[in-house]
Amino acid sequence: MRYGALEAGGTKMVCAIGNENGEILEQKSFPTVTPKETLPKLVDYFRNKNIDALGIACFGPVDLNKDSETYGFITSTTKLAWQNTDVVGCFKELGVPIGFDTDVNGSVLGEYTWGIGKGLRSCIYITFGTGVGVGVISDGRLMHGMMHPEGGHVLLQRQTGDTYEGSCPFHHDCVESLASGSAIKGRWGKAGVELQDRPEVWDLEAEYISQALVDYTMVLSPQRIILGGGVMHQTQILPLIRKKFAAHMNGYIRTREIEDLDSFIVCQSLDDKQGIMGAVKLAMMETGH
Repeated sequence: MRYGALEAGGTKMVCAIGNENGEILEQKSFPTVTPKETLPKLVDYFRNKNIDALGIACFGPVDLNKDSETYGFITSTTKLAWQNTDVVGCFKELGVPIGFDTDVNGSVLGEYTWGIGKGLRSCIYITFGTGVGVGVISDGRLMHGMMHPEGGHVLLQRQTGDTYEGSCPFHHDCVESLASGSAIKGRWGKAGVELQDRPEVWDLEAEYISQALVDYTMVLSPQRIILGGGVMHQTQILPLIRKKFAAHMNGYIRTREIEDLDSFIVCQSLDDKQGIMGAVKLAMMETGH
């Protein structure tokens, strides 16, 4: 079968065709501009591809309640032009089943199905990029409830001397506000890639990320934490995160997973394709696979 996949990000939209093995057969990207300008191009891409289903992993917040009048909509996003946009509705003219979820749930699904989360019952994926998002697999299923997880907005303990106001307009002390790529640039005046030789940058970043990971571990009880996004391209930060995580945990939780932090806290394993591969899996799920 042929599956359409859309990883709808705030900067670019990635369209692809994949198969049941998660292989990406073809792919094309479009810049994220306005819905009026962007969405018709995406529909046109899939129009003659003979797909059996479409999976959409979309930036949010989004409405995932299928009983809601606004199911398939982007809702209160900070990208103002995209607020209250009916994403799923735009693709109904294709006449195929459509799976829809958040971009980070797509990423955790990709890793769980074909990557470093394979064989586990629970894992979480956290992207540290322009913003921070958390996708959750719990007992073999994507986590949904009142809505999807918004783990990027869990509150942290600000470090003494950190006077940066924060990058999130809603919460000045949340994970996204203090530890995102936007926060790094806002606090230090440069992007992370230009700050590789500044140990104080990565020490503070690891402090905030490790706090967040302790919170997620205590609440979600994952078997593995998978980290992705542009910030995590700075691989020197990973040992610092593990060290600070252990210090914050302070021996409270003693499990096989926690005893092996090199396997518990890891980087993404699918060469930054976990999101689009997860979208393929969303499409597969609509056809019973």
